This record gives sequence, C-alpha cells and structure tokens, in this order.
Amino acid sequence: MIILQVIPELEAGGAERTTLEVAEAVVEAGGRALVVSEGGRLEPELAAVGGELIRLPVASKNPLTLWSNMRALIEIIRRERVQIVHARSRAPAWSAKWACDRTEAHFVTTYHGTYNARSGLKRRYNSVMAAGERVIANSSFIADHVRREHGVPEDRLVVIPRGVDLDRFDMAAVPASRVEALFRAWRLDVAEAPRLLLPGRLTGWKGQREAIRALAALPAMESAPHLLLVGDAQGREAYAAELDELARELDVADRVHRVGHCTDMPAAFALSDLVLTPSVEPEAFGRTAAEAGAMGRLVIAADHGGAREVVRDGETGWRVRPGDVDALSAAIATALSLGAEQRADMVMAARDYITTHFSARALQASTLRVYHEVLNSHP
Repeated sequence: MIILQVIPELEAGGAERTTLEVAEAVVEAGGRALVVSEGGRLEPELAAVGGELIRLPVASKNPLTLWSNMRALIEIIRRERVQIVHARSRAPAWSAKWACDRTEAHFVTTYHGTYNARSGLKRRYNSVMAAGERVIANSSFIADHVRREHGVPEDRLVVIPRGVDLDRFDMAAVPASRVEALFRAWRLDVAEAPRLLLPGRLTGWKGQREAIRALAALPAMESAPHLLLVGDAQGREAYAAELDELARELDVADRVHRVGHCTDMPAAFALSDLVLTPSVEPEAFGRTAAEAGAMGRLVIAADHGGAREVVRDGETGWRVRPGDVDALSAAIATALSLGAEQRADMVMAARDYITTHFSARALQASTLRVYHEVLNSHP
C-alpha cells in the first residue's frame, strides 16, 4: 500500500500521535507511509518509524492556498502512485478531497473532534470530514455526533478508538533516572508532597482554571498537594498569565507549576500521584486518561465526551461534572485518601481496562483493515 496522510502540523496532540502510529503500521506491513504536513517537533519520530514527510502549507485556511494545495496533492498522488489519501483536519481535507476527485486515489477521513457548527456555512465546512469513503470516528461519542450532524450511513462509519503504546506507557519501562531528571528540570523542591498532573496545552477548555480553584478548595492535609500543568501556551500568553494571577489570588502560587511541553510523558505520569483531565468541553476521546491508566495512574476526568468510554467511574478512576470545582476538589480529596489496598485494586483495574480496549496495536490493525476494505471495494 502507498498511503498519504494529511495533517496540518506534527507538533503534539492525539491526531498527530495517531498519524505516526498509522505510518508505523503501514511501513511494517510493507507499504509506504507519506505524510503531507507543515511539520513540527514530531518529525524525528515520523522518520524513525519509516514515514516520509512532504511539506505543504496545509495549516492554512486561505481559499487560494487550499486550491494550490489541491494541485500539489494531485501531482504527489500521481508521482508517488498514492492509493489512499487519509485526511485528519478540515482545511487540508478539502484540498485532499478535490485532489482525490481528480485522480484515482481513494479518500478516507478521521473525525477527530466535534467541530462545533454555529452556522450553515460552518457545518458545510465541517462536512468534508464526513465525506470519506470510510469515516473513522475515534470514539463512540464522536460516531454518535457524526450520525446526528451528517447522517453518515453505517456502512461508511467505523469506530476506531485512539490507542496507547503499551510498551512505552508501562511503569516497568520507565527507569528512575528519567523521573529524577524531570523532577530536577521542573524544579520541584517538595519531594514528599502529592503531585497532581494536568497534561494538555494551555487553553481554557482544558480546565486549568478549574484545577487551580479545586486545589485551593482542598481541605487541609498533612502534606499539601502540588499541581503540575504540563503543556505549552502555543501563543496564549495572556491565558498563561491569567493562570499565574489566579494562583496568586487563591494563595496557591507556590503549589502550581507551569512546566511547559514535555517530551517524556511516561516519566511525567510516573512522577505523578493523580492525573486530572477536567476539560470543560468534551474531549473526542481522552487519550491522556488512557495513557495514565496504562501507566497505573488513577484519573479524575470530566464526565462527558470520550472520557466516559475511557474512565469507569469508581472502578478505574472518577468522573465529575464538567466545570464543577467543588466536585473536582472532593474527588481529589477522595483519591488522595485511598488506602494502599484499595488504590492497588483500582490501579490494576485501570491498567487491565486500558490494555484490553485501547491499545495502539488494535488501532493500527483496525486502520489497516479499513484501508484494505477501501482498496478491495473498487477492483
């Protein structure tokens, strides 16, 4: 197979990570894995799995650029004999769809988010993600959204949950030296305090405000917890400053640490005692929660979106009402008060659940199966 995936950038995020995993699977199956993107910090990892990067300005939404990208994609498809173009974002998906319409390449999409539509024009813009010969939804939550929003028939809709690299996200595979290196890099001077980890780029819908308020609302404890906000601002410096000011106002500034982007998330999970994913808008899947569970870390997630499929309330973690600071604070207190035996039982349940339902290998096998079905449906 010769597969071309299209994604705006290769920075950080679930869609980007899935792009690499699928590239790896295509190469392992003896095919070629091309990726059209503007690139980013994940480029070395793409190269390491055998993927081939082709640079185009596919992050642009400018109509003239979309048309120019279409022409470039037509040339790439013909030159490289691409069989399937797999689009993972709306703007480049339009260029990819037009290119496939003008060549013999097949068009597949993955619907990575809810893509809120507040107008008919926006709904039309979003509709390209439902125009694939196969439309992959990365959770049952997203599949339901696609059915309601676009009426995609069942024979074109496939649910393939995002996966976790179970070899990478395994506590036994993370040496103490990597954890210690993060501890030093993040300048954490309180070794014994419980550490709450909130991974995610700094943006309001990820719930950093709510986490800081929940930290401040916790009852007095023998050792006061610290909150680690892992993720960069990506230009949202005003929001980052707002978080710093909120921590100062609530008198928890010495216990809130903005540590920036992390390239070693397994070590970050190993460093933590509890993982928070309190998004105020629904996550399409909840990959962070799945990775934490694989690492044997309990998770408190907002009770909506794909997180409902990843975290089983009271069994593998906790789910709380989105935006409810009091509920989040109470859940943190409950989690930190667990006895060793009860915690061990929940940790085992979490890891078993994630390894059974959300492995990267299952995602790779399912995606390759979709590719074969598309190719075989048109002899």
